[in-house]
Amino acid sequence: MNHFTYLVLSFVVTVYIIETISDLLNLKNISNTIPQEFENFFDKEKYAKAQSYLKDNTKFTIFSSTFSLVLQITFILAGGFSYVNSLASSFGAGTVLTGLIFAGILYLIYEIVDLPFSAYSTFVIEEKFGFNKMNGKIFITDFIKSFIIKGILYGVMFSVIVWLFSSIEHYAWLYAFVAITAFELFVTFIYPIVIMPLFNKYTPLENGELKKSVEEYAKKENFKMRGLFKMDNSKRSTKSNAFFTGFGKSRRIVLFDTLIQKHTVEELTSVLAHEMGHFKLGHIIKQMIFSFVSMGTMLFILSIFIKEPWLYKAFLMDTQPIYAGVIFFAFLYTPMSFVLSTISSCLSRKYEYEADTYAVTTYKHPQDMINALKKLSVDNLSNLAPHKLKVFLEYSHPPVLDRINAIKNISEK
Repeated sequence: MNHFTYLVLSFVVTVYIIETISDLLNLKNISNTIPQEFENFFDKEKYAKAQSYLKDNTKFTIFSSTFSLVLQITFILAGGFSYVNSLASSFGAGTVLTGLIFAGILYLIYEIVDLPFSAYSTFVIEEKFGFNKMNGKIFITDFIKSFIIKGILYGVMFSVIVWLFSSIEHYAWLYAFVAITAFELFVTFIYPIVIMPLFNKYTPLENGELKKSVEEYAKKENFKMRGLFKMDNSKRSTKSNAFFTGFGKSRRIVLFDTLIQKHTVEELTSVLAHEMGHFKLGHIIKQMIFSFVSMGTMLFILSIFIKEPWLYKAFLMDTQPIYAGVIFFAFLYTPMSFVLSTISSCLSRKYEYEADTYAVTTYKHPQDMINALKKLSVDNLSNLAPHKLKVFLEYSHPPVLDRINAIKNISEK
């Protein structure tokens, strides 16, 4: 093992240590005292259940991430990449196809290793706390569909990168950036129409008080509704949520059927006003721009390192196939990816506050918004007091108590 290998492993281990410390601090931050804001929503038994849910999930996360780290290190030191490359090269195909075989083998290994962890999370932890509604057939079907769809999408992007970097001498990263950006925009457009219906049934929200309330609000805000749908999440989980997806003619707002069952019309309209706020305030576009800039940065740095011999030596490879370098670079890029992910989470939390403000100031039902947040937190057994480091590193949404306080401050002005 050379010092380049030590460098790559140090990156992976450092990120693991930071995330594990964050998880442990989050556990230490647990309090058995119900926050005053939730005294009429959480009883002692339900709150204790939420704490147990957090403990079980955190312990499982630490175990699975530790297992993954040990497996990665073992695979690298045992020359696993060199062996997979020999197997992929034995078919005698061209660079791109050999690269797809190489990446496909690694993808298959990852998915097989991850499968029992996913099953345990679903059928043990989620089942224990009353969330899981999925049977074995749905779980396996979802796995197969997801495996195929991700394989196709990742395969297309990987093939484009390998072909461009192996065929073009200068500015390959720029051509790759343009091609992948176009492809991702295309996928974003078709995702709600083609891919999402493969997993869940989406039905237009039926006529009634809720639809009338939402349409009246949307009209007042000059928000052109492309689609308001109900998703049959109850066949998989009891958890509740709502989200905004797509753009242009594929733009739609989706409500979990479990959400509709547990909230008043005013609470649901507040939630949808929040989702509309994301669009009206340009958050969707801003997030896409950040994602594209991050991808462009990654591809540019990749162009610098892709032909460096030490990158391949770090993974105990004697040859330097471009397709392997793309995957090896992902390990080298770990610190930057970690930083960008943290920045993305910070921006997302900022956008959540802004969307809350938009919903409260335009729909003018602050208490209904607060009640909706409280019910969602209780129904999903959310952690009401996460550690600040955990929030900073990973939370895409601000802690619920912070959101409630911010809404109260707005409504008092």
